[in-house]
Amino acid sequence: MEASAPTIRIHAADDVVIARRQLVSGTRIESEGVTVSGLIPPGHKLAVRDIAAGAPVRRYNQVIGIARQPIAAGQHVHTHNLEFSSFERDPAIGADAHPTDFVATPATFQGIVRADGRVATRNYLGILTSVNCSATVARAIADHFRRDIHPEALAAFPNVDGVVALTHGAGCATDSEGEPLQVLRRTLAGYARHPNFAALLMVGLGCETNQIAGIGLADGPRLHSYNIQDAGGTAKAVARGIALIHEMLPEANRTRRQPVSASHLCVGLQCGGSDGYSGISANPALGAAVDLLVRHGGTAILSETPEIYGGEHLLTRRAVSPAVAGKLLARLRWWEDHCARNHAEMDNNPSAGNKAGGLTTILEKSLGAIAKSGTTNLVDVCEYAEPVTAHGLVFMDTPGYDPVSATGQVAGGANLICFTTGRGSAYGCAPSPSLKLSTNTALWLRQQDDIDINCGSVVDGSATIGELGEAIFQQMLATASGELTKSERHGYGQNEFVPWQFGAVM
Repeated sequence: MEASAPTIRIHAADDVVIARRQLVSGTRIESEGVTVSGLIPPGHKLAVRDIAAGAPVRRYNQVIGIARQPIAAGQHVHTHNLEFSSFERDPAIGADAHPTDFVATPATFQGIVRADGRVATRNYLGILTSVNCSATVARAIADHFRRDIHPEALAAFPNVDGVVALTHGAGCATDSEGEPLQVLRRTLAGYARHPNFAALLMVGLGCETNQIAGIGLADGPRLHSYNIQDAGGTAKAVARGIALIHEMLPEANRTRRQPVSASHLCVGLQCGGSDGYSGISANPALGAAVDLLVRHGGTAILSETPEIYGGEHLLTRRAVSPAVAGKLLARLRWWEDHCARNHAEMDNNPSAGNKAGGLTTILEKSLGAIAKSGTTNLVDVCEYAEPVTAHGLVFMDTPGYDPVSATGQVAGGANLICFTTGRGSAYGCAPSPSLKLSTNTALWLRQQDDIDINCGSVVDGSATIGELGEAIFQQMLATASGELTKSERHGYGQNEFVPWQFGAVM
């Protein structure tokens, strides 16, 4: 991109361009032959031609909405004059599918190989809860081993990344045979089996609907489970948990990192606090890194189903089969029905922060979000927290709310998260590390404590998408090898475990 240009044009057929900086009335955009009328904030859209009321408006050469009223060339295009409107989208299943150009010698990272051959990027001991009622006990056990409070507790175990308690607000007052409980159990089982846990505890209360036995986990060297009522109350349950962690630590500390293929990387893709630059810089740069990851045999998980709505045809075109495309379209229909039952609209997304950053409709947000997926084939579609077994680009059905979405991805096997943001995110994850990528340099300068990679250099004109894609891929490998992310240094991860809750609470 030309660094000195005041606007960014994405496609020759677009009706709008994006302001690189704040544009004031009277500014002449020579490259577009228009004069600005009014104030255009950074990241927002400027009309480059007259648009009639009711006419579709294009960005990325895709429809992002319908003009509410006549829009003159040079005017600001946003929520006051652009609205969501449903339209027919041709799924063109498989039209853009193509063979993957795999590299002859995949890259490597320093991973932890478990006894069953699975590869970890971190080495935690974990404490999971069957119900909210056991959360306090789980937290007390983990707090006993916190390095910032009790540095001596893990001093003899330098190869253990920490002891974390992942608690939640569900587990009872729900249908014992219903889908919401099945999803919670699937999520807990996915975390319990995650290779980033060397071993873990499962703590319950005792009388909850979500009985530990129903989760489908068997006690053994890697897993110990008990409940507070059988242990004799809170204090005894905490003491029992501390003693069990002490027993697990020596074995967990014996792990060593060794070179392993990048094919063992499974990366969850997230974007939160998006802005008008997300689909221009960080998301396509992450997509370029995903293409590299897939070529090296790895896996990427695209999610947030409400945030691909309106752009799903770009994914079905890359589906390897009608069955894969059909699963994706079926999940979108489920979401339409889910919203209708709850008196909501799919266009309730974008958020207030998204709109302040320049996004107007869910169509516009979705088109930018899909750029995270790169260009390789869509090889599978999974439901929330289902195990991801395919290699390549996989879609997992999740809500758009980032902690809930990433929780499902980690339950499915993601051992690394890449998270783009244009407004600023302080998200972190455990047991899988989370890399955060800023869409603009102003955010990077303001919030460097939380951001790992600045993709604003694309907007500034100092880097290309390809260059940043390579840098992100290399940072994936470094992080998987043990290099700490910004969120890990801050201690994020335990509070961000948020299993998807839906259905009746009784």
